[in-house]
Amino acid sequence: MQILLLGSGGREHALAWKIAQSRIPCNLFIAPGNAGTSRCGQNVPISVNDFTGIRQFVIEHRIDMLLVGPEDPLVKGIHDFFLADPLLRSTPVIGPVAAAARLEGSKDFAKQFMVRHGIPTAAYQTFDAERLEEGLNFISSLNPPYVLKADGLAAGKGVVISHSREEALKEFTAMVRDARFGQASARVVVEEFLPGIECSSFVITDGNSYLVLPEAKDYKKIGEGDTGPNTGGMGSVSPVPFADKVFLKKVEDRIIRPTVEGLKQEGLNYIGFIFFGLMNVKGDPFVIEYNCRLGDPETESVIPRIKNDFVELLIAVAERKLSGQAILTDPRTCATVMLVSKGYPEAYEKGKPVTGETEVNGSLVFHAGTAMKDGEVLSNGGRVIAVTSLGNNMMEALETTYRNAEKIEFEGRYFRKDIGFDLK
Repeated sequence: MQILLLGSGGREHALAWKIAQSRIPCNLFIAPGNAGTSRCGQNVPISVNDFTGIRQFVIEHRIDMLLVGPEDPLVKGIHDFFLADPLLRSTPVIGPVAAAARLEGSKDFAKQFMVRHGIPTAAYQTFDAERLEEGLNFISSLNPPYVLKADGLAAGKGVVISHSREEALKEFTAMVRDARFGQASARVVVEEFLPGIECSSFVITDGNSYLVLPEAKDYKKIGEGDTGPNTGGMGSVSPVPFADKVFLKKVEDRIIRPTVEGLKQEGLNYIGFIFFGLMNVKGDPFVIEYNCRLGDPETESVIPRIKNDFVELLIAVAERKLSGQAILTDPRTCATVMLVSKGYPEAYEKGKPVTGETEVNGSLVFHAGTAMKDGEVLSNGGRVIAVTSLGNNMMEALETTYRNAEKIEFEGRYFRKDIGFDLK
């Protein structure tokens, strides 16, 4: 079987690692991939948004399935592109069409969708530059903290939580009028703050049936104690101690099932993964965001806990035969810590030699932002390496992860030393 996986991050390395273990003989290609994915398959130098280049590769290599890792090509319509092409339309794409990917591509669309289908979420209003004053007045009518979300894609960094009214007004103006997040913040969702603790739930769906994957909790802030600006994610753990059977049943009954049914009711062709960013508010789940793909770094903690043959699952999705399948889950805890470049999430340097991976013992090493040059692994992104470990409990998993994280080095390396601190 010929599989093309789009992406170049830790999520894609984890997926490639899992696919490479399949009982089904596969030739795996990763576009563009990184230094780690090259060990699981063949990297090909094609951008995830180069639809023409992807088309040519799929035809020339007789690709049997396209698995889309990141959100950008989904929101831009890679699935629609395949469906519209006579030579591609028979090739299954694991990832939703653009209209369904708006669940992530537009925060405002997602909020409207949740309201239409009675899915619990925070109260909100959406504003653009023409309604700047109205937005400022609305913020002034609220009590702190204030939640401001760029409507469009902002690489996981488009959410600002302000604890003072003055700061919130300043941030809102910077987002809407001064394009702090570019076109993504041309519209801004101003949202009620929900006090609680976050976790993430995931499903894989064939558009009719769905399977719930292991839950996880990620840590977005750059600084220890959850301080500083948001990042793409500094670490994750799975399972989540407070997400017991009672809570997870509420998630499925109130959020997952209504979401999948709502997509069907609205005629949205959703095939692939749905990420539910949740807030546990006194035992009740509320949706704070949808993603139209697996999260990162949650994938690095979730995928190692899935015992199924992953290619068999993907084939069941592509053939719309997911009903009757079941997810087999490793009961152990998985913990991931992300090693990032100095300066991240702001300006950071690339091209730093990454060493020490061969010294790692008892952990998985997923490359997130790396490249290979002249036989040497170099940093090539803000988030560089994810170190993941399984353990009989969270403390054991974290202890192994941190012990091995210390062995991997590159100039300016930084990682949070308190992942899981709020769950102990």
